[in-house]
Amino acid sequence: MPVPSTQPAAERKLLRDTVQDKIRDAIMDGTLEPGERLNDDDLIAWLGVSRTPIREALAELARSGLIEMAPNRYTRVAAPAKDELLDAYRTLGVIYGGVVRLAVPRFTDAERKKIVKMLDDVASRVRKEEQSEVAHDGADLYAMWADACGNPSLEQLCKSTTDGLAFKLRVPEFAELVPADVILPELRKLQDAVVAKDPIAAELAMEAVHLLPSRG
Repeated sequence: MPVPSTQPAAERKLLRDTVQDKIRDAIMDGTLEPGERLNDDDLIAWLGVSRTPIREALAELARSGLIEMAPNRYTRVAAPAKDELLDAYRTLGVIYGGVVRLAVPRFTDAERKKIVKMLDDVASRVRKEEQSEVAHDGADLYAMWADACGNPSLEQLCKSTTDGLAFKLRVPEFAELVPADVILPELRKLQDAVVAKDPIAAELAMEAVHLLPSRG
C-alpha cells in the first residue's frame, strides 16, 4: 500500500500560521480596529490565499481572545471592555509571576540590562500617566520575560494566552483601574530583584504590580 504524503498538510499548516501572524499583527498594531468586521472575501483579497487557511487562522485567533466569532452572524476583532480589564490584568500576574521566578536566574548580563531598561521605560511612562501606551505595548513587554524562562510548556502557555489578555488592557480606563501610585513602588521592587538576581522577590513584585493580593 502506498504511504500517503503528508506534505500538503504540512504546507497548509505553515500557510495557516503565516496568515494567523499577519492578522494578529494587524490587530495588535491597530490596522484592524476593535469591533471591526472581518469578511472572508476581503481577507482573501488582502492575504492572497484561499478560504481554508484563513478560517483556520481565525479560529486560532478566536481561541486566543483576539477574534470574536458567532456562526452565521459575524467574525470581528475583539473589543476590549472596562469590566474585563482587571480580570485579564490579574491573570497575567498569575502567569508571569511564575515566568519571572524562572527567568530571573537565567538572564544573561545583556538580558538583565535590557529588562532593567525596559522597567525604567515603563516606570517613566507610568509617571507621565501614559499607562494606556504601556498597555498597548503589553504583549511585547511580556514576551521579553517568557523568552527567558527556559520552560517550553510555560512558553507555549504564554504564547497562546498573552496576546488576548494583553489586548483586553487597551481601554481608556486603564490608568484609573491600575493607578500609578500603586504600581510604581512595585515596579521598583521588581527592578531591584532583577538586579539582585532574586527570583522570589521578583515573583512577588510582579504579582503586586498586577494587583494580586499579598501572600502575607
